[in-house]
Amino acid sequence: MERPVARMVNVIRGLDGARAASEAARLPASLAGCPVHDLKERLRDAGLRPTRQRVALGWLLFGRGDRHLAAETLFEEAQRARVPVSLATVYNTLNQFTQAGLLREIAVDGGRTYFDTNTSDHHHFFVEGGDTLVDIPGHDLAVNNLPEPPEGMEIARVEVVVRLRRKAS
Repeated sequence: MERPVARMVNVIRGLDGARAASEAARLPASLAGCPVHDLKERLRDAGLRPTRQRVALGWLLFGRGDRHLAAETLFEEAQRARVPVSLATVYNTLNQFTQAGLLREIAVDGGRTYFDTNTSDHHHFFVEGGDTLVDIPGHDLAVNNLPEPPEGMEIARVEVVVRLRRKAS
């Protein structure tokens, strides 16, 4: 099991030379189902060039299923995975992924922004003090009586963040 993971890390890091050629020779002729290949296709389909940094950050973002994280968290994960990126690159990549529709941006407390890998219609619980977002399925909350948008505008999306805190003992 460790060998495929090492192979993916080599592909993500874009190893050059004989070692990369040796690793590439071990890949099957059909890459369908290969997580890195699928991620590269997903980026291309979204209109983004699959650079090494985008693929590496995308792997960290999407490789664990649906999740919410701040840019700083992704940067820390990249550092632990030895992906050579700056915090500015992480912010730029998250913004590019959001503009391409691969992520949803959720602003909490004005200065705190989270990125959600689940782009379906849903809302969130925000756990105060824990800085944690938890999904609320879209069908579990109805938003009624929305105001009429200004002339020439339409409502793109409604996002509800329900703030939670621990009960006082």
